[in-house]
Amino acid sequence: MSALNRDAFAGVRVAPSILSADFARLGAAVDEVLAAGARVIHVDVMDGHFVPPITIGPLITASIADRVHGAGGVLDVHLMIEHPEAQIGEFAKAGADAITIHAEATAHLHRSLGAIRQAGCLAGVAINPGTPVEALAAVAARSDIWLCMTVNPGWGGQPFIAESAAKVAAARAIDSAPLVEVDGGIDAATAPLVVGSGATLLVAGSAVFADPNPAAAFTRLSAAAGAVVGAAA
Repeated sequence: MSALNRDAFAGVRVAPSILSADFARLGAAVDEVLAAGARVIHVDVMDGHFVPPITIGPLITASIADRVHGAGGVLDVHLMIEHPEAQIGEFAKAGADAITIHAEATAHLHRSLGAIRQAGCLAGVAINPGTPVEALAAVAARSDIWLCMTVNPGWGGQPFIAESAAKVAAARAIDSAPLVEVDGGIDAATAPLVVGSGATLLVAGSAVFADPNPAAAFTRLSAAAGAVVGAAA
């Protein structure tokens, strides 16, 4: 893994998710949004157990790591898998800069977050829409990112859950230190809602990569969110 570029997480950021990209031209798709100013590339990992679909693993993560890091960006890996502690080392080796695991997916959340930091990555904890936000408070000192799912995890293109903005605000009220991330249903209409509630990292899959011009879609969404584009000021 390259040296962690914390500046890439500074300010409000839109993080395009490769879950919705055309995998036949994945490298080119990633290059397009990087050229448009994306600095956080989101990698959604699903195992067919914690969530029904199966997506990608460390090999795909490694395949784009050099081009992301070479552009001054970071890889934000979201493990929607059972027993994520078993895969932390592999994703760190593959080039992850941040690794987020679900509070619902491991019996050893404190230990797993410690292992992520020990591997040199930012440690993230995600909660599903039905999980109380208070679950984050118990690991505040051990986590760098709090991911509030704004849809039920598993598929891209789902509609934003309306109560999510209030949940983001509740998370921000618990602690101002962790980055608050949202994932699901983020578009030009919902982005200002979550930013206004305190989110600073906005994952967008279909809103970017389902567009015929992902770079233009990223630019429009960043403008709607008031997000930083390119290097931090």
